[in-house]
Amino acid sequence: MLRRQTLNAILEMIEMATNLEEVAEVLLRFRDLLAVEHVIYRWVDRAGSISGCSTLPTAWQDRYAAMGYHRIDPVVIGCYTAFHPVDWRDLDWSSRLASAFRKDSLAFGVGSQGFSVPVRGPNGQYAVFSVTQTCDGEAWDRFTRKNGRDLILVAHYVNRRALDFEMSFYPLPEQPLSMRETEAIALLAEGHSRARVAEMLEISEHTLRVYIEGARGKLQAQNTTHAVARAVAIGLISL
Repeated sequence: MLRRQTLNAILEMIEMATNLEEVAEVLLRFRDLLAVEHVIYRWVDRAGSISGCSTLPTAWQDRYAAMGYHRIDPVVIGCYTAFHPVDWRDLDWSSRLASAFRKDSLAFGVGSQGFSVPVRGPNGQYAVFSVTQTCDGEAWDRFTRKNGRDLILVAHYVNRRALDFEMSFYPLPEQPLSMRETEAIALLAEGHSRARVAEMLEISEHTLRVYIEGARGKLQAQNTTHAVARAVAIGLISL
């Protein structure tokens, strides 16, 4: 457990950070204070995009993104339904994909033990704050018992600050979407074709195009896919 003065200093630095890069610098200091392998914050929205900051090697971060590992990562998947901290030993690593992912992460020095705090925010935001270490089970149990409360507190501070940055990327549209525009975007988000959406709404494809273009304009989206992603990210529709 960190001394109260030291913990307060970490929390204050998180609150003073002006971007995720500065939060990452605080996580480096936090990692060194805890004497762990890595500290990781991953933010996943309902569109499936992922961001965040961590002390992980750049090579692993690039590989994680390139391989789309957040779709099979037992930590991301297992913590989604959890409300309390999760020890990685309690997660399901039995599938072939999970096993291969675990082997890959170990090769990049992620750590054999992990402790994750699931945190949530408005508009479908979901994140996982984790610390990792390479050690035996008994040593890890002592660590989590000693530092669990501090980890939960820091996780929520990081998430709250990250939300401030992320939400600024997705401002609400100046004009609200109409009910029909929202319905059209929501059905497209579910994977239906335009023809099927028009059929479900009992309108022509031409009229549907008008609704989609209207939603795109209000959301300042470059294309329909972008409009769907933005609508999900700011909570106008859910998946």
